[in-house]
Amino acid sequence: MTTSTSTTPTEKTGARTDEAAALIGDARERIDALDDRIIGLIQERMAVSAVIQEARISSGGRRVNLAREMEVLGHYRDALGKPGTALAMTMLELCRGRI
Repeated sequence: MTTSTSTTPTEKTGARTDEAAALIGDARERIDALDDRIIGLIQERMAVSAVIQEARISSGGRRVNLAREMEVLGHYRDALGKPGTALAMTMLELCRGRI
């Protein structure tokens, strides 16, 4: 006797109906596309941040401007709540020290 190891869309999504599974599948595709765009934007931000850091360092300044980072943290916190601060910290960490 042969058993199938493939999963159905309903099993894959955890939905209980085919309609819900289809909706979840479509929404996950949108999320994946959004994630790709977000990653691209973060990579673009990293590149812009590197330009700023290079200009600051070459003019005799410090690599990081803590006052500016606090502005960014506040902006994310105001827009997204406390988890926004953690998200901003991660993003700032990604953007620091690339030079």
